[in-house]
Amino acid sequence: MKKRFIRIIFLLILPVILSGGFWTSSASALTEEQSLLGEAWRIVNLAYVDDSFNHQNWWFVRQKLIKKPLENRDDTYNAIQEMLASLEDPFTRLLKPEQYNNLQVNTSGELTGVGLQIALDPQTGELIVISPLEGSPAEAAGIQPRDRVLKIDGQPTSGFTLDEAANRMRGPVGSSVVLTILTESNDQPQEIKLIRDTIEINPVYAELKSGPETGKIGYIRLSQFNANAATEVSQAVESFEQQGVIGYVLDLRNNPGGLLQAGIEIARLWLDDGTIVYTVNRQRFLGSFSADGLAITDAPLVVLTNQGTASASEILAGALQDNGRALLVGERTFGKGLIQSLFDLSDGSGLAVTVAKYETPNHTDINKQGIMPDVVVEQDPILPYQITTEADTQYQAAVELLASEIVLANAA
Repeated sequence: MKKRFIRIIFLLILPVILSGGFWTSSASALTEEQSLLGEAWRIVNLAYVDDSFNHQNWWFVRQKLIKKPLENRDDTYNAIQEMLASLEDPFTRLLKPEQYNNLQVNTSGELTGVGLQIALDPQTGELIVISPLEGSPAEAAGIQPRDRVLKIDGQPTSGFTLDEAANRMRGPVGSSVVLTILTESNDQPQEIKLIRDTIEINPVYAELKSGPETGKIGYIRLSQFNANAATEVSQAVESFEQQGVIGYVLDLRNNPGGLLQAGIEIARLWLDDGTIVYTVNRQRFLGSFSADGLAITDAPLVVLTNQGTASASEILAGALQDNGRALLVGERTFGKGLIQSLFDLSDGSGLAVTVAKYETPNHTDINKQGIMPDVVVEQDPILPYQITTEADTQYQAAVELLASEIVLANAA
């Protein structure tokens, strides 16, 4: 009986050894292009947030594509893009070496181009504006969040990936690009010629404001979450504290997001305790980031939001709102509740992969829904120099609300 049991085990193990040997032989015979395709496939296989891979057999997807004739790097990139497109997730995408480098620069120093943060509408596939960068040619031309980019230099954007569209808008300083834009308020598209320029990425603008009813107010406008954002916000708050401000307006309008960690660090500047954000990965594991007890001010705070407030800025706004630390004024936010991580590929390219979704401290999933402010104030388009002036109705509403909060705090 014992010998028979051993023989059965041996027979069960033998096919595994044989199949393992076959796999090793096959793997060693892969070409360089097939290996790069396999590298991309494995990253998604291990990290992607949806373990059903958009309800398809992910192994079969690999097998189908690896049988294609991959004669050069462009063939391989096309195969990887075809593989990722099957996920129907516009945020999971291939970044060719130049695009990958540009994305890394975008979160650190400066870039050249027109200064548009863009996304693909998951329902229509159209190219949609998240927001123009502050001080950019796109902002100067009046392009607004939710505008749709129909063409770039006469080429329809319907066939472009997100990064192809972004790459076509980048270019040398002084060169031009023509965008065909359709706004929500106009049935007819218009062509806008933009001259590319160097865009300095200074994420924080801070100014001391004062009024007869409020006294000194610290106004901080945060345009994106890059590597310097948390430090610059911290320095601005500390400077305002020394000048005796009694309240703050944090302006997150047209902030398309950026680095998740930067958003968390900035939330900690305002919160003594409480959850900042929950993350949910493919195993449905609920992780979280919390305040660390090191808030640098407890002064009243009002946050400005609009349709261009997206991603990491929604994490910050949701954390401050759900913890009762701030009141939100303005418009419903964009609604991007997915988290991407960057992965290096061996040839210098990279993958941006959706690895998790996030929820606000009250477990609100804002993806495609956005965050509703406490006080809704619609705003007609204004020019950059009109921000915080009488024409800026959202800012004026924030100041009025802040004044009432200060009065209540003093009465208490």
